[in-house]
Amino acid sequence: MTQLKRWLVWLSRIHRCLGFGIQSPTDYSFVRYVVNEHTRYYAYDELRDEDWLTQKLGRLYFRLANWRQPSVMLCDEYQKYWQTGCRSLSFADHVDRVELARVTIEDQESWHSLLTKVDEQSVIVVEGIWRNPQRWKSICMADQVMTTFDLYYCGIVLFEKKRYQKHYIINF
Repeated sequence: MTQLKRWLVWLSRIHRCLGFGIQSPTDYSFVRYVVNEHTRYYAYDELRDEDWLTQKLGRLYFRLANWRQPSVMLCDEYQKYWQTGCRSLSFADHVDRVELARVTIEDQESWHSLLTKVDEQSVIVVEGIWRNPQRWKSICMADQVMTTFDLYYCGIVLFEKKRYQKHYIINF
């Protein structure tokens, strides 16, 4: 992705910075203090990557693991970021219950497999949602999905049943 394209995406979402327009206090604090947290965390110096997008997403995954504190996750290419955010986290090839997981937008099989293992505390990150907007919309409309956050580069899906179904577009 070119520098110009990155800036155009950012400018098109500028009115959605820092949780502006979000009425739910829970969703607002999640966007403000997890998704768009700009304070330098203790581990950012050791979490450097050559690719800007890998580093940007990795730091988000670090903050998600720090916020959610999962005990087990599926093996993942971002393991160092997840592990730094939650030191007690272990990785497995199979899980019975999803606490925190990451899939790509193209991997429909993994999405459907994870969907059978979610509960109200589960969080799934769908990476690359800009590559297939129709697929992302179908994920947002799934019956089990309650809250989604469209960050352009990835989407975050929450499953709390006591909430109304809501979809946010966030400038990330």
